[in-house]
Amino acid sequence: MTTMNTRTAARPLADVLAWSKGLVDPALRTAAGRLPEAMRRIAAYHFGWEDAHGRPASADGGKALRPALALLCAEAAGGEAADAVPAAVAVELVHNFSLLHDDVMDGDTTRRHRATAWTVFGTGPAVLAGDALLSLAFEVLAPSGAANARLLSAATLALLEGQAADLDFEQRDDVTPAECVRMAEGKTAALLGAACALGAACGPADTDCFGAFGRALGLAFQHIDDLLGIWGDPAATGKPVYSDLQNRKKSLPVVTALCSGTPAGVDLAALYARPEPLDETELAHAASLVDAAGGRQWSQAQADALLAKALRDLAVAAPPTRAAAELASLAHLVTTRTH
Repeated sequence: MTTMNTRTAARPLADVLAWSKGLVDPALRTAAGRLPEAMRRIAAYHFGWEDAHGRPASADGGKALRPALALLCAEAAGGEAADAVPAAVAVELVHNFSLLHDDVMDGDTTRRHRATAWTVFGTGPAVLAGDALLSLAFEVLAPSGAANARLLSAATLALLEGQAADLDFEQRDDVTPAECVRMAEGKTAALLGAACALGAACGPADTDCFGAFGRALGLAFQHIDDLLGIWGDPAATGKPVYSDLQNRKKSLPVVTALCSGTPAGVDLAALYARPEPLDETELAHAASLVDAAGGRQWSQAQADALLAKALRDLAVAAPPTRAAAELASLAHLVTTRTH
């Protein structure tokens, strides 16, 4: 049995996420149903609605953090959550467009405990399905007005720029922590910021504080994501153990370790420079080197500091008590999650 926080009237986080899914999922399914059949089938598989043969399924569809933020920010800004559903759907479509492409670019074979879409349907069809989700996002958002479309477009371009930098980093051995932070600000933080700002645009409050809240939270999210990419439990993350290290990802903790000037950082650089795949023992050693060089501690400290900043930005907006408490609860989830 779940209980409401009697001081703030805030709902338990599980109830908030269930409420968000209840509002967004029907609209998301309706939107995806308008896709061409070949792309609709891949999208339905990727979202966990169908299996590889098109039969109904109930697989994990992801955290749906961005839609929940959009709906809560609408309420926090003095608007109605229902009015933010198109924005929530649009942001979730852009996010999943990026995931479909990201899996192809990284060569990842599992996501959410299932085979990735490109391994089931082929690289080309998965890329086209991602493109279709991006196009659909702007179709869904169009009735909300040009300003919102421009906001989402800017966030999408920042995301793509971040992805391009991420790919470029794989070919370089001189990436700095500052560059890595800028990459994450585009790749992850921009879309979370857009989710919050688009939701807040449904109310009379200024959207700037909500956008800043989302961007800080997004960068914290990426720090935790990078930590989970090395030390996350595959049973929880749905990805292979040490997947980011095997892919030689220049993630935030890795780049910090490589630039640490420590013996562990030097040894890690030597492992990363090897052209052949690392075996399980070598991957475990690489993870220990990131830790010994300070990368793990730094990313966790950064995530904690960014969470504090996000909550300060939210406080400036002075949202109603319940909305503030629920957004704070969702923000804390970002830095304590296991997947």
